[in-house]
Amino acid sequence: MIAKERVMRAIFIISALTAILAVGLICVFLFAGGLPGAGKIGIFDFLLGTEWKPGDSPPSFGILPMIIGSLYVTAGAILFGVPIGIFAAVFMAKVCPKPLYKVLKPALDLLAGIPSVVYGFFGMVIIVPLVRELFGGNGSSILTASILLGIMILPTVIGITESSLRAVPGELYEGAVALGASRERAVFGVIVPAAKSGIMAAVVLGVGRAIGETMAVKMVAGNQAVLRTPGEFLKGVRTLTANVVLEMGYAEGLHREALIATGVVLFIFILIINLLFSALKRREG
Repeated sequence: MIAKERVMRAIFIISALTAILAVGLICVFLFAGGLPGAGKIGIFDFLLGTEWKPGDSPPSFGILPMIIGSLYVTAGAILFGVPIGIFAAVFMAKVCPKPLYKVLKPALDLLAGIPSVVYGFFGMVIIVPLVRELFGGNGSSILTASILLGIMILPTVIGITESSLRAVPGELYEGAVALGASRERAVFGVIVPAAKSGIMAAVVLGVGRAIGETMAVKMVAGNQAVLRTPGEFLKGVRTLTANVVLEMGYAEGLHREALIATGVVLFIFILIINLLFSALKRREG
């Protein structure tokens, strides 16, 4: 028995070290390949530059339009997806009849497993024409990408929020009802605040999914490397991930290094999101 425990312990240690090594190699590749390019361009010119024209002479490698575009699309996804996700989770955890729950839960799991390219195709065929008809423009815009990403983060937000709500002791709900609170007031006044840390974790993970999405956004956002204002939500935009995917296939030299540096910026964004998630989990614990 002791020998088996030692073998399993060794397997777990090797697995953990393999994961750490993989993350370390990714970091080395990104920073070794991207930082020299950012240094040649100039850190401030790279991060704050408003023009991305790698074919010009001299070329321009400013990624501020892509940074702002990523923030616009992610913020829009939060506005669309988070409220719907939280209300849906409350319904599934506290209101939904069991026969209906047996249908909704597998459907939610299926929604989480749909490939990004299928979401992108759905956005091109359904959401783009709908936005074009209702609001004008060509349909490929910040608004379209935000709606599509809002749909894509729903499984993450609903799943984690529902688990957090179910983890709240039932005595809190029963006590609130016993004191005269209605079912809705007990849920939103007692249960939801008690699960606040878990709900925030769901939002943070949803943000991570949204800001790291590539294929679906590339198919519906318009891919225009132009600095947009918040009022131009019906115009096209390019995100950091789409910028790398669109040009990495033919980039070389400083252009390639600039794209890798773009990946470094995205990596830092994701790292910040993960640190926020870890902080929320520690606070919850």
